Amino acid sequence: MNLLLAEVAQATQRLADAGVPSPRTDAEELAAFVHGVKRGELHSVKDADFDARYWEVVARREAREPLQHITGRAFFRYLELQVGPGVFVPRPETESVVGWAIDAVRAMDVVEPAIVDLCTGSGAIALALAQEVPRSSVHAVELSEDALVWTRKNMEGSRVDLRQGNALDAFRDLDGQVDLVISNPPYIPLTEWEYVAPEARDYDPQMALFSGEDGLDLIRGIERTAHRLLRPGGVVVIEHADTQGGQVPWIFTEERGWADAADHPDLNNRPRFATARKAMP
Repeated sequence: MNLLLAEVAQATQRLADAGVPSPRTDAEELAAFVHGVKRGELHSVKDADFDARYWEVVARREAREPLQHITGRAFFRYLELQVGPGVFVPRPETESVVGWAIDAVRAMDVVEPAIVDLCTGSGAIALALAQEVPRSSVHAVELSEDALVWTRKNMEGSRVDLRQGNALDAFRDLDGQVDLVISNPPYIPLTEWEYVAPEARDYDPQMALFSGEDGLDLIRGIERTAHRLLRPGGVVVIEHADTQGGQVPWIFTEERGWADAADHPDLNNRPRFATARKAMP
């Protein structure tokens, strides 16, 4: 074992003791970041090249600063995104939400599907859809100027139509023309603040996390926005907390113009997102 791998083993224990959920992965990611190699190449770093700054970044992670804020990057499906203070860090759970959406769009008999991403944050969802559904037209909206600093960096050179604004009023010019509306909105109840992981509670922007007493305030608003934007037969996909399974589909009722409302599990088999289809007239 080389010196770096021995230090990674010590760092793993320190991170585990601090309550970091994935201590080994994070210790290796930080080692790779500091030494400019891939995780699978840590064994190739010579002892003489060990960089003591490794322990500085380990200490930051030990204090529960998000890994992605330390490295400045987040991985999402096939993307590497720039992230940092002011923008919500994309989570692995959202990848399954996007996967379902991609399958749904591909199943539509539409040559150039129109897609809208509400509350785009870092741009992860919109960029993944633009990349993996190449003939689509993708539109995204974000309200926060702080988040948009990162969104614009990530979307530079992309074909995504990015706008600043409120998700509830966005894209009036697309009313009735959209095939898919997707969103990962804030959905944590205000009453759950003390139970939120420090990485999110202390570093993610509050407006990207919390939404009213039951966490569903913005989702209720997005239901109306999605109905306005979608063509008949178009689909909405919306992420929610695993504790909200069963609640969100009931927002998309037949009385409000929806059909086929359903909940779906993530890769850990926890309720993660709801979908519905705009009813035909």
